[in-house]
Amino acid sequence: MKQHKGSQDAMGLRFGIVVARFNKFVTSKLLSSCVDGLTSHGVKADDIEAVRVPGAFEIPLVARTMARTKRFDAVICLGAVIQGDTPHFDYISAEASRGIGQAALDADVPIIFGVLTTHTIAQAIERSDPTKFNRGGEAAKSAIEMATVMRLLRVGEEIPPSAEVPRVRKAKKRAPRERK
Repeated sequence: MKQHKGSQDAMGLRFGIVVARFNKFVTSKLLSSCVDGLTSHGVKADDIEAVRVPGAFEIPLVARTMARTKRFDAVICLGAVIQGDTPHFDYISAEASRGIGQAALDADVPIIFGVLTTHTIAQAIERSDPTKFNRGGEAAKSAIEMATVMRLLRVGEEIPPSAEVPRVRKAKKRAPRERK
């Protein structure tokens, strides 16, 4: 059995980041940890491009657009949707996650879900704390692994005609003999 797995060596890879401005007190920390995570694994600062959008709902469109340019090996989505007293949280978090997943399938480029969906502000602050489990840094690691595994899988994807494996001809079946 052949197994393929990505690595954390990000040298030569390019990353796009889409980050929501809404809940900036959280998303700015996610972005900072994400960039730190990428650069600590060998990504040059010039190979990272970030785009700010109003909120989590707007992330999927920009992520898909960035991915379709084929300039990036992966696109990372960062945002924070914090539950309030209305069902707004349910709609936004559901559409952001659905849209990001669909964008990855449409663009055929890894698009990483780094959008926090929390019940409280305290939970969002905890998940964006650089000294603890910061989802921005984890999204960077996921993006690197997915970009490297996709490169492994795409090697040989476009096989030139001269390198094609020759077809094996099937043996012709003979008509059954008539018995006398």
